[in-house]
Amino acid sequence: MDVQMFSVVVPSSPDIRGEGKPRRSVLCPEKLLENYSSIKAGTTIRTLHDNFLEGVLRADGGEFIGHRPVVDGAPQAYVWQSYPKTYERITNFGAGLSQLGIAPKQTFGIFSINSPEWTMSELAGYMHNYISVPLYDTLGMAAIEYIVNQTEMEIIIASSDKAEIILDLKPNLPTVKTLVIIGDVDESLVTEGKELELNIVSWTDVELSGLERPVQALHPTEDDVATICYTSGTTGTPKGAVLTHKNFVATIASFQLMAEHGKFCDLSNNDTHISYLPLAHVFERLCQGVMISRAARIGYYQGDTLKLLDDVAVLQPTIFVSVPRLFNRIYDKVMAGVKAKGGLAAFLFNRAYSAKKANLANGIIEHAFWDRMVFGSIRARLGGKVKHIISASAPISPDVMDFLRICFSADVYEGYGQTEQAAGLSISYRGDLTPGQVGPPQLCVEVKLRDIPSMNYTSQDEPFPRGEILLRGTSVFKGYFKSPQLTAETLDADGWSSTGDVGMWDGLGRLILIDRVKNIFKLAQGEYIAPEKIEAILAKHHLVAQVFVYGYSLEAHVVGVVVPDADTLKLWADEHGLGDKSFEELCAEPMAKETLLKELAAFGRDSDLKGFEILKNIHLSPEPFFIENDLLTPTFKLKRHTAKAKYGAEIDRMYKEIS
Repeated sequence: MDVQMFSVVVPSSPDIRGEGKPRRSVLCPEKLLENYSSIKAGTTIRTLHDNFLEGVLRADGGEFIGHRPVVDGAPQAYVWQSYPKTYERITNFGAGLSQLGIAPKQTFGIFSINSPEWTMSELAGYMHNYISVPLYDTLGMAAIEYIVNQTEMEIIIASSDKAEIILDLKPNLPTVKTLVIIGDVDESLVTEGKELELNIVSWTDVELSGLERPVQALHPTEDDVATICYTSGTTGTPKGAVLTHKNFVATIASFQLMAEHGKFCDLSNNDTHISYLPLAHVFERLCQGVMISRAARIGYYQGDTLKLLDDVAVLQPTIFVSVPRLFNRIYDKVMAGVKAKGGLAAFLFNRAYSAKKANLANGIIEHAFWDRMVFGSIRARLGGKVKHIISASAPISPDVMDFLRICFSADVYEGYGQTEQAAGLSISYRGDLTPGQVGPPQLCVEVKLRDIPSMNYTSQDEPFPRGEILLRGTSVFKGYFKSPQLTAETLDADGWSSTGDVGMWDGLGRLILIDRVKNIFKLAQGEYIAPEKIEAILAKHHLVAQVFVYGYSLEAHVVGVVVPDADTLKLWADEHGLGDKSFEELCAEPMAKETLLKELAAFGRDSDLKGFEILKNIHLSPEPFFIENDLLTPTFKLKRHTAKAKYGAEIDRMYKEIS
């Protein structure tokens, strides 16, 4: 019996020492996708502006973007704007931006939470060949200043609260001339702007200006830059990934062809997506590009993630895209609720859950009886109409994947990608319920694994090849803005981009993520962690001699192995009536651990560590990190891979204690 493979080796690929053969999706073994054909116009979709025009054609006058007006503090029903109306408005707004002085191929900033104006601003940029540069305050003020000055932007579109930040930074932003305010413009803002020689206008006034004085749009080509998207970074300054129209359209084309082959959901103007993942990141922008290509509706959340599920209940999306942290929260709440109810309710839930889980082995996600009797109230948490769920940004637990399929009777996909390839590297296929894998390569890239001898990962490993994930293709970025050295570190002369992630091919040619090459990792909520930065801060505490910080990508917190300073720990012990204990005994003393955990949390916060960088649990080790015990390199750097292996049991225990 033939085994159905998901990817195949690229024909005639050369043998390269220390690398595995590149693989492509079985759906496009010969040539990588660059674009797709219009279903109605008979043209080729090459740019994100073309992609929007395709959405307008497919929508046939249907609804596009919706928001919830808030009246007297109470959110109302969703109000919708059609695809044709949006086309009209972005035409006018783009012309208005032109009159403010922006020219094709120049940058402009967008600084706001997700909103219809955010999307319309970027669509106007696509139409007129402007380059969008998203800003977001989680980067920190220094990073915003760096981005604005590096890109030399003159115009920033911002919500009023974000405009205040730009005004505060204006003395250090010499190129910024105009702030376009989304929503009402407070007169105090205008006055403050004048004092800073900054022109402040409303979004609607810019739109009206374009309506009154139209400007002929100079549309982009596929190789023009669509956006410069700065990574959140972990150390140093952020890096601006330069992404072209082709990069995004190639990934959108991949989803189009997968849908045609039944490997991805076949979206239409009957589908609805809720936009709440930050548009400042490429993942949500790719999601919107895919929705637009199929004329689907996009509804925006109110701006408060604590009210997200209320927005979802009202919007009733058919496709729900999120990150593992939210899915974990839903899983925990449901399971805790079942346990709290107990009795007959818990019995029925567990019986229904077991029955549906057994059916997953046969590829069945629906059950006529149990879906109606038990899981209806759970499905209502996501509005009751969700048919497709996509998880990305960080790995998701197989148990949670099964939970989503069982409770929501939905197709569940796990995607993998990075900013540098427009978020499109791989995704699991529809109908494939095998947990723990992220599918074959997208149809616009080829992927290979490079040996990492220092971590004992090689492309010749048996039974499955392992190594650093490299990719090449039409979605891969041009490089980092004004950073040739950083570009050369990630992108080689043959177009192969390094991800820093360690992958493994399974027996069917699907990719499995297993580790990180660099000393950077993601937590479950998608936040990047630079452990060395945290360690450098915590090592300054008087009770700490050495510290090793680690975090599982399926968890939302970091933990640490701490070697206490023997002298200061002895002083602490004398003060607390524990002076008769040895250093080894003090490291095993619960009071010592509890005290140090609290001290390090307070010390971290005082040192400006973010919440997700604060250690949630620690293990006190009496054994220092030495070269002799293989925990330090000859240059006294921590050998993380060795430390992870040595303290694996302690790390597992710390996470169990947290949960």
